[in-house]
Amino acid sequence: MTYYIADSAVFIMGYPVESTLLITVPSVVNELKSSEASIRFDLAHETGARVEMPQPEMIEEVLGMAKHTRDIEELSTTDIDILAKALERKDDAILLTDDYAVQNVAVMLGIDVKPVVQKKIRDIIVWEKQCVGCRKRFDDGDICPICGSELKKRRKRKV
Repeated sequence: MTYYIADSAVFIMGYPVESTLLITVPSVVNELKSSEASIRFDLAHETGARVEMPQPEMIEEVLGMAKHTRDIEELSTTDIDILAKALERKDDAILLTDDYAVQNVAVMLGIDVKPVVQKKIRDIIVWEKQCVGCRKRFDDGDICPICGSELKKRRKRKV
């Protein structure tokens, strides 16, 4: 049986999924601000959708991979939680999300991903930072330690 790990986009966009196969995390529920999204979640929850906390060791694994790809700056706590829950169930689940940083980390972790509305990512990317002044490249940071200019995110390589 395949389960679906639901990001908030599932409830915001009204993506049709069998409720008994749907799993999400508490932080997704807390993100739902519109009454329509909240109603969609409530209906799904009443008909079998589950809300589960991710395991702490899965969160650590997600954080490690997000640091490796350098998507860590783009991921919210909710993104990390949903990735951890998907990693926990990766042999029998598909992660439903439109977030490209989440998809990038998920694919690197071997998690099956399906977009909700957007297109699926084509390339897996590892990012780096480049100084807008001296053009030196760094793994992280916001300010160049050499000249003090701003660092901008740029593609380091495709995987």
